[in-house]
Order: sequence, then structure tokens, then C-alpha cells
Amino acid sequence: MHELLFLLLAATAAPPANLPDLGPASSLLVVAPHPDDEVLCCAGLIQRVLQAGGRVSVVWVTSGDASELDLLVIEKSLFLNPGKSRDLAAKRMSEARSVAGLLGVPASSQFFLGYPDRGLLELLNDHYTKPFYSKFNGSSAVPYPAALSPGHPYTGESLEKDFDTVLDRSRPTLVLAPSPRDAHPDHEAAGILTMRAMSKRGESAEVRYWVVHGGEAWPLPRGYHPQLALTPSPRGKGLSPFAFQLTRAEEDKKLAALKLYDTQMEVMSSTLLSYVRTTELFSAAPMPAPPAP
Repeated sequence: MHELLFLLLAATAAPPANLPDLGPASSLLVVAPHPDDEVLCCAGLIQRVLQAGGRVSVVWVTSGDASELDLLVIEKSLFLNPGKSRDLAAKRMSEARSVAGLLGVPASSQFFLGYPDRGLLELLNDHYTKPFYSKFNGSSAVPYPAALSPGHPYTGESLEKDFDTVLDRSRPTLVLAPSPRDAHPDHEAAGILTMRAMSKRGESAEVRYWVVHGGEAWPLPRGYHPQLALTPSPRGKGLSPFAFQLTRAEEDKKLAALKLYDTQMEVMSSTLLSYVRTTELFSAAPMPAPPAP
């Protein structure tokens, strides 16, 4: 908790503009805890950066191998089965490549880290140096050959090193990452991971934060309502997000990209479609400012 407060103070010491100017010098990195998050949060802004002549990279921290609903519906698995979990991960990574290609993100800028779905907070806390075992994929190390570093142990230390490698390769001028206020533990962890890494580099001001899991009753109404704006989430109270306005063409391509996630659309299409709105929300602050003493 003390570390998070320090990172929060560092990230809000000099409040940046809502978004930097976008142009040929822009290099955007989207931090996605799972395949599909990059579309839900940021598909419109991804398109805008590319249209402006900039570069876009996406890093998927996990491959989504612990979605029990997917394992039941897609893999027909009633019980924990590491083989089925890895098969699911392979499908989700394949979908992510197709989505990134549709949006215009080149293969060389697509990074899969392969760390444990539903285990990221454990890595940053109790398993920083001691490997974490995923009961879902049956491994204590990155098991996916297509990942950035196959065989790297499931530790927070290893995760931070791989994330630093992505930052070195992408050299971002803008990073879009989950707010630690997001209700999903993997999203919270991905936000903390980003805050740690960017603080060490003295580049906290280049991060903007988003929320996907903003509370049980958000976003409403459920389903596809392209004429509506995305409203701030209950979990994002106090973040004062900036509303990034999408064009109709950007909104349509966001919808097309989301539909390529067959595994996710089959089990939660109404919820996912709720994020295809006229706006995307980004906050300069990762969390609400602490109260004055």
C-alpha cells in the first residue's frame, strides 16, 4: 500500500495534458491484461494514432487461459484441464493477432508475455522471486512458444524484466494502461506494473489510464448502442477521465475488431458490445488523489 501511494504521488506530481498531440512521432503502447482488453479500452485511439502516421504496439500480459466460462463453453471442459487451458490461450492469441492486424498493428509490434491469467497480483506480491504455479495452465513458467520469453519463470521479477523489454522495443511516447482502480485483479496488477516501470524511467507523465471492469452495473445499457457515449464508471470516481471522441468509421472498425474475438463474443457478447460507444475514457491519474492531510 505504501508503494502504491508513492507511485500515485509520482504519477500525479505534475499533471499532464489530457492527451499529447498525435502525429508521425507518436509511439503508442497499449497494455492489455488479456486478449480483448485492447479493443474494449482503446481501439478508437489506436486507429487515430495510426491515421496520424504514428506507431502502435500492444502487449498482452496474459493469454486469457483461466476464463472458466470459456473453458466450459468453448473447450467443453467441466474440470481444470491444463491442456484445454493452453488450447484456449492459443485460440485467444490467434484472435488477438487477427484483431491487431485489422486495426493496423504490425506483427513486429505485437507482444505476448504469457504470464498467468488470474495470477498477476500474486506475482507482484508474494511471488516476486518465488515462482507461482498456475492451476489453470499447469505451469510455473511461460508455457507458450509464441510468447516473448518462453520458459521465463512466473515471478514478478521476471514479469518486470519482460515488460521492460517491451518498453525498450516500443519506445512509447504514450502508454495506455489499466487503472489500479479497475475491479479485476489482473487489471489492477497490470496498472501497478506499468506505474512501477514508468516511474523508474522517469516517464510517469506519459501514461494514461482506463477502466474496463468499472462495477457490476457498468456500462449501461448492455448491448450495442453506438449512438451513446461511454459514461465514467463507479470504480473510476474521482479520476476525472477525458472523453476521446471516435468518428463513426473508428467506431465501426472497433465493432469489427471486437467481433473477431469469437471465444469472448460467444460467452459475453452483450457485455463486450457495451464498450462500443462514441467515446473512450482516459485519465491522467491512475487513482483518485489521496485526501489532503
